Amino acid sequence: MDINYELYKVFYHVATTLSFSEASKQLFLSQSAVSQSIKILEKKLNQKLFIRSTKKVRLTPDGETLFKYIEPAMNLIRQGENQLLEASSLGGGQLRIGASDTICRYYLIPYLNQFHRQYPHVHIKVTNQTSIRCAGLLEQGQVDLIVTNYPNSALTSTHTPRILNEFHDVFVANREFFPLESEILTLQRLQSYPILMLDRKSTTSEFLHSMFRRSNLDLVPEIELSSNELLIDLARIGLGIAFVPDFCIPKDGEDLFVLQLKEAFPARHMVVAYNENLPLSQASRQFMEMLPRMAD
Repeated sequence: MDINYELYKVFYHVATTLSFSEASKQLFLSQSAVSQSIKILEKKLNQKLFIRSTKKVRLTPDGETLFKYIEPAMNLIRQGENQLLEASSLGGGQLRIGASDTICRYYLIPYLNQFHRQYPHVHIKVTNQTSIRCAGLLEQGQVDLIVTNYPNSALTSTHTPRILNEFHDVFVANREFFPLESEILTLQRLQSYPILMLDRKSTTSEFLHSMFRRSNLDLVPEIELSSNELLIDLARIGLGIAFVPDFCIPKDGEDLFVLQLKEAFPARHMVVAYNENLPLSQASRQFMEMLPRMAD
């Protein structure tokens, strides 16, 4: 049955106040308009909804039945409106972020802390995946934004990136097991040592393999893991030479040193990206504004 929502809205106000005049004040309508709306609704439903007298108005049994359904519906609509208003003013809502374990640990935590303190009622959900898989989450609309290493082969033309900072990838080793600190190594020579690196599903792995291919070399790593922290731990005990972003190197890593390479590796970037085909929440916009641009 096609009945205008406004008719039910008028019914709700008359039913809660049991007064046509009071309902008209709440709705900013004339009393005659309220009365006419109720008559139209009764005609469409073919039921009498109110018993009118000179002193008071009361619901008929049919009116009481209808009110049992209209009241929770109106409350749900009001709650939905309030949540949208809260979200737009950041008094509520949700922030969904996708990021790798490394980026979460070494970059995002201070900004998540700042955002949570400033907007404590916004629910923060962080999905931890590799940068490549995070791009897939963004495409599917499962996250609002991602913070990822760049280049990222999984980012598409609809993913709008903004550069946050620049970093370099380095090889680190324990000087006791690999006494190479004073040498400048070629990739070909480095290839003869056990290389520890992230697995193939990472942007870091894509990058390193491309650097070796550029020199017509085939990289066969000794160990592939999903954690830069584990790679550093294994390098510390001398299991191999780890390839990690420079910002992951621990400050207390006196037993480790950065190898010098003859072939210079280009810098990579960390970016924040969102899907321009999907609406961006106010919380997401505000969080991105907290992240400093590279030029800053």
